[in-house]
Amino acid sequence: MTTSKRMPDFIIIGAMKSATSTLHNQLGAQSGVFMSTPKEPNFFSDDEVYSQGIGWYSGLFSDADVEDICGESSTHYTKLPDYPDTIQRLKAAVPQPKLIYVMRDPIDRLISHYMHQWSQGVISCDIDQAIDDYPELIDYSCYGLQIKPYLEAFGREAVLPLSFDDLKKNKDKVLNRVGEFIGCTKPLIWVDELAQDNQSNQRIRRFNGYELLVNSMPMAWLRKNLIPQTVRDRVKKQLTMQQRPQISDVQLERMTKIFNTDLKIVGDWLGIELTCESFKKDFRTD
Repeated sequence: MTTSKRMPDFIIIGAMKSATSTLHNQLGAQSGVFMSTPKEPNFFSDDEVYSQGIGWYSGLFSDADVEDICGESSTHYTKLPDYPDTIQRLKAAVPQPKLIYVMRDPIDRLISHYMHQWSQGVISCDIDQAIDDYPELIDYSCYGLQIKPYLEAFGREAVLPLSFDDLKKNKDKVLNRVGEFIGCTKPLIWVDELAQDNQSNQRIRRFNGYELLVNSMPMAWLRKNLIPQTVRDRVKKQLTMQQRPQISDVQLERMTKIFNTDLKIVGDWLGIELTCESFKKDFRTD
């Protein structure tokens, strides 16, 4: 495999449901930074995408100016054990990558992940049952499990750890830390006008024909003009998750033990003691 073609200078590798789309869009709005379209090519993780070849992947950055810093964002890259070949493929194409890993309170991330999968029709059971039936809900919140292979493959200096909460509360600070990490020579400015991820959309359940019946302009006109508001509200209510899912005390205790064990790996990396209880308070972007 040749690496003579244009490759990304940095990659946002996750975690899923941790504002990676927001960060991607903000970086893409900066002068001198070029972000891929699609946002998540998942090239190194997904066999079907990888089979398209390195030329296809390099082509994602072909419109960048010569001096642009290029990046992409694929949360599949931190979804072990589901995509086991990711790091090997990445290292062959980009031997010295700059990697950005955004971490969120692991239980909050799991709940948001569940809501996303519920809205997509992937999960239909309650969250307690889903935790038992869908191991990825826990796996993708085990940040130590996900990041340790990257630290071993590329070294600690190759990975920038970011706090989801800091990204929300200290936008400019975090954005400029990212800018320094990827090699920007000018300060980055947060663009408030950019649309934020609509979290409420996670609570609307998709179904076959959803895009045609809900998102198409002709159907939107027909609904508005032919279907009474009361009927539309009733249908929407039936498709909407009414309350944020509540995890039982038994499941919560079990998950907390799992995550606390895993967070020891992250804490050793960051040089702090880290648990579920202390995550939001003690994990801050420097």
